[in-house]
Amino acid sequence: MRLQNNLKGLATALIVFFSMLGFAQQPYKRTLKLMGSRFDITVVASDAVKGNEYIDNAVAEIIRIEKLISSWDENSQTSAINKNAGIKPVKVDLELFSLIERAIGISKLTDGAFDISYASMDRIWHFDGSMTVMPPENKIKASVAKVGFQNIVLDKVNTTVFLKLEGMKIGFGAIGKGYAADKAKALLIEKGVVSGIINASGDMNTWGKQPDGTAWKVAITNPMNKNKVFALLPITNGAVVTSGNYEKYVNFNGKRYTHIIDPRTGYPSSGIISVTVFAPKAELADALATSVFVMGKEAGLDRINQLPKIECIIIDDKGNIIKSNNIEIDKL
Repeated sequence: MRLQNNLKGLATALIVFFSMLGFAQQPYKRTLKLMGSRFDITVVASDAVKGNEYIDNAVAEIIRIEKLISSWDENSQTSAINKNAGIKPVKVDLELFSLIERAIGISKLTDGAFDISYASMDRIWHFDGSMTVMPPENKIKASVAKVGFQNIVLDKVNTTVFLKLEGMKIGFGAIGKGYAADKAKALLIEKGVVSGIINASGDMNTWGKQPDGTAWKVAITNPMNKNKVFALLPITNGAVVTSGNYEKYVNFNGKRYTHIIDPRTGYPSSGIISVTVFAPKAELADALATSVFVMGKEAGLDRINQLPKIECIIIDDKGNIIKSNNIEIDKL
């Protein structure tokens, strides 16, 4: 008994000793450019060697995802799908097949407000200050002639993807960073990382808590002044994505048109300047944030309120804050 007590005492003393030497869990962060965007990766680890190893793992996973889904990489499976549009089905990895399948599911859920075949759109709108007049109606209509998730044909048995129309394309610009953040998070959890936060240019994905036991906090930017935060919300295990159009827009006939374009009509969205969506996964939050812009305040909020475990905050072009049913905001 005395020996057991001595061993327990020694174990306790060693824990205290190692904690004093700095082996306590603490956050390690790295900022870098991935998928053409800024990524901030933070992990909680016992030391810098482990922390940097975990971050390296996350970076490798994000690079892997980019090679799979990039439409800019000529050797990617996504590029192969686009090159064979209207010609033949393309066999792809189950991972990419499943991502496309889920994207089509979100298209159905949002009545086409979200559509990965938006990449087929003609680029007739420019938000760099060069536009002086609206494009003519016939050009706007023609710009979306090859857009339509209904023309993406999936063969689950052979895991092939076929785009029916020649010249049709798919792209993951409105879902890719969120998916990459989800995959990096899953990998780190698998490797035993107890807590962390991945910020993929506004697509935030968190798990666990900070070393002091408090929840990670997400700042919601004031769209009327992007240098100010209007709310700080705790998030323990989930994702939050904010889409804003307060920088890219044009004004015609007293109406503000933003860079987020309705893939069904070819017209830019209007009436909303910021959408923040909370969801279990960043992939879904990413897609829904874009969808709410396109659907508008009323329809967008109604759809969000029908979805379990999904919440949102909308700020309209008059500065009004509209929120879904089960979210509380403590303004700063």
